[in-house]
Amino acid sequence: MFFWSKENQVKLNFIQPGKPTQNDFVESLNGKFRDTCLNLHWFRTIEEARYEIDQWRAHHNHERPHSSLNYMTPVAYARQAA
Repeated sequence: MFFWSKENQVKLNFIQPGKPTQNDFVESLNGKFRDTCLNLHWFRTIEEARYEIDQWRAHHNHERPHSSLNYMTPVAYARQAA
């Protein structure tokens, strides 16, 4: 992870153990991802996992309205904000 972050100029910030509220947006996304994708599929291959996760990501960003974005999709919200 260290080498990848250095190579891609990503700054890693670690939260304190047992303090998920320090990272609430990511924790919320992880929970939704687990509930609506990972827990619904039994992946037999890495390719199958990649396919299903890509499908989930496309739906999450292009089709599913988000209440925090005034019931717009993230893509529509980003277009409007630009």
